Amino acid sequence: MLCDGGAARRTVEKDHGRLEVRVCETIADPDVIAWLDPEGAWAGLCSIAQVTATRRVGEREPTTAVRYYLTSLPGEAEAIANAVRSHWGIENGLHWVLDMAFREDESRARTGHSAQNLAVLRKLALTLIQQDRARKVGVKASRLKAGWDTGYLLHLLGAS
Repeated sequence: MLCDGGAARRTVEKDHGRLEVRVCETIADPDVIAWLDPEGAWAGLCSIAQVTATRRVGEREPTTAVRYYLTSLPGEAEAIANAVRSHWGIENGLHWVLDMAFREDESRARTGHSAQNLAVLRKLALTLIQQDRARKVGVKASRLKAGWDTGYLLHLLGAS
């Protein structure tokens, strides 16, 4: 994917029995950007990145995923690789908290828009709990406390 104005960054991580190799390649060539976005619909588009992640868990066959990103960042592969990695860290952390504190993976809501509606309510509740500066316990305990203690629930909702 590299061409004029491009860069590459390779990282290797080994943790919890996994080996993951990520290669981030970027293009910051103005001609390529102009070809991709001739009408300027993506204001600030500076570069394109391709991230190829090859992951091996134990003795299993490795799996490879390729993702593409349009970005306003300059074509520095290291900066883009860090931005992509930090995004996934936030995303994975959010899902972990929703599953552990709200048991989201155990939800059996399947009818109509119920799954999406409940997901929005869980994220709203998580946000309210995380914004509570007086909180001294974890998210799960705070969620349970809000269900048991109307005063604490009103405190979270800003009505107390």
